[in-house]
Amino acid sequence: MKFIYGKQDFKTLERGQETCCLLTNGLGGFSSVTAIGSSARSDHAFFMACMKAPNHRYNMIHRLCERLVTAEKAVFLSSQEFAGEREPEDGFLRLSSFQFEDCPVWVYHADGVEVIKTTAMKQGENTIAVRYEIHNYRREACHLEVTPFMQFVKKGGDLSPDQVFTCSDGRISSAGITLYFTTGGSVKTFEPVSETYYYACDACDGRRETGTALANHAVCCTTGPGSRSKLELVYSTEPVTETAEKIIDDAVRYRKDLERQAGFKSEAASMLAKSAAQFISRRESTGGDTILAGYPFFEDWGRDTMIALSGCALATGRYGTAKRILRTFLKAERNGLMPNLFPEGGSEPMYNTVDAALLFINSVYLYFERTNDISLVRECCPVMEHIVKQYETGTDFGIHMDEDGLITAGQGFDQVTWMDVRIGDILPTPRHGKPVEINAYWYNALRIMEKFTESPEAARHYGHLAELVKQSFQEKFWLEEKHCLRDVASGGEERDIPDNQIRCNQIWAVSMNFSMLPPEKEKQVVETVAEKLYTPYGLKTLSEDDREFRPCYGGSQFDRDLAYHQGTVWVFPLGGYYLAYLKVHGYSEAAKAEVYRRLEVLEGAMREGCAGQLPEIYDGKNPVSSKGCFAQAWSVGEILRVYEALERS
Repeated sequence: MKFIYGKQDFKTLERGQETCCLLTNGLGGFSSVTAIGSSARSDHAFFMACMKAPNHRYNMIHRLCERLVTAEKAVFLSSQEFAGEREPEDGFLRLSSFQFEDCPVWVYHADGVEVIKTTAMKQGENTIAVRYEIHNYRREACHLEVTPFMQFVKKGGDLSPDQVFTCSDGRISSAGITLYFTTGGSVKTFEPVSETYYYACDACDGRRETGTALANHAVCCTTGPGSRSKLELVYSTEPVTETAEKIIDDAVRYRKDLERQAGFKSEAASMLAKSAAQFISRRESTGGDTILAGYPFFEDWGRDTMIALSGCALATGRYGTAKRILRTFLKAERNGLMPNLFPEGGSEPMYNTVDAALLFINSVYLYFERTNDISLVRECCPVMEHIVKQYETGTDFGIHMDEDGLITAGQGFDQVTWMDVRIGDILPTPRHGKPVEINAYWYNALRIMEKFTESPEAARHYGHLAELVKQSFQEKFWLEEKHCLRDVASGGEERDIPDNQIRCNQIWAVSMNFSMLPPEKEKQVVETVAEKLYTPYGLKTLSEDDREFRPCYGGSQFDRDLAYHQGTVWVFPLGGYYLAYLKVHGYSEAAKAEVYRRLEVLEGAMREGCAGQLPEIYDGKNPVSSKGCFAQAWSVGEILRVYEALERS
């Protein structure tokens, strides 16, 4: 699937900044600029290197300023919005098309000259390449000047006023960091110049809306009259050993191989399989692999990884990757919990999550279903048994099994489920007690352990406990008058009144491999979710007729946090919804055709926000523009699970 954007897609600078592209290197490093080549966020970068995989990131080259010089005039090919009164660079006026399939390609036409720009990152290295193919149809020479504006600062930071850059002999140095580069063009150095940008996307979200970068050299290429030429540039944190041409060719080949390995028939699924690989990264601290939750903001989180793993690794045929990810988290289990977050800089992981450990058990089961790799199951069994034991007897963050067999979690200001926003002393969505999806995961985990254990006594225990959970769940979660499940059941002093709001979390009580409801009630849940929460772009987190529903996500951090789970549409629960829909309709051909039809809408979503990707969230009232992370792992992974079910069930 190739995404092609024409001039109608960037009639204005603002329109051109609505979409971006993403390249990654498998280490946490990335390249992301808008469709017109600008940086509209502080986290946009032509080259974001990762010094320690996956989250020790540095914004090395923030953007490239590109000018085409002819005998009559000089014009910009680059586009950029600046702070203050400086006029923006208007290269989008000369941009004929932007294309993305395996590498981003920009095609410019200006004053009788065509310039085709292609960029690519090298897998497993902090290396980026850019190639300009120049076709000069004029009767005199033309000159292309490329000026990298640099930061050499940690992701999210800004240039220091006293920061010094040096450039000589193919090396750029600043802040104790050296960047190597090679080029076939001529390099000219000059006194440092800085510029201050206006970040339109960040301004909308109440984030820091300006940033600064500096340049001290340019790379130039002259193309004779009626001639063609190429200008190549390679930047790397290690001495450069390959040409831009080879790096680009290898990047395309790598993406094609991913597509073949996944083996999907659908073009959209094939594109998402390639997009899924962009979230998979090495984790240096464990020597294994992990999944980054989302670009440009998030790192690797336990909950997100366990939800995304099935689609991003298993559905795409990357079983070895899935095994390495599971082993990364296997090593990090503590007190029956899996990490919620691996902090930057080697600090101890944070364990404030009730679902990650239960989802780990589910991920091992899904891995085994596809591979029959009993050796990994046996390797994981002691930890999985410990998880269940700790949940039974009690562990950190108030996580414990109540006398009815259901799991209670959270106390005080703990944030332990995915609806975990905390604003000072405010919890917009307090879910302490017995959350519906946690107990669905708990039952699922017990049934899995009943199958995995080699001890008949343990199997009987898990089975007996699962029956108790099933009975209690049906008694305490079902809302007959609403034909659905309550979101949180009461759980002692922390919550003596159950939460009867209609939320999307109930869908996982239907979609999990092992579920507790009779078929007629599962169908009612799916129908209620369809009526109250479904959109083609995701599920609303709260029913629109609830007085706490917030229609829009935006503004200050405070305003965004208040709206985050109060109606905002999230993409990833859509996967659970479609799987539940297929389940209650017996995977009939009619049901499959209906889901295929609805998935077609997401092909449009993959054109907006980030080419080829799916975002984190949309507004709850009118999900028009993607918000939050422009590329989200569990969004991509869960939709891939649906395609897998459609094509291989």
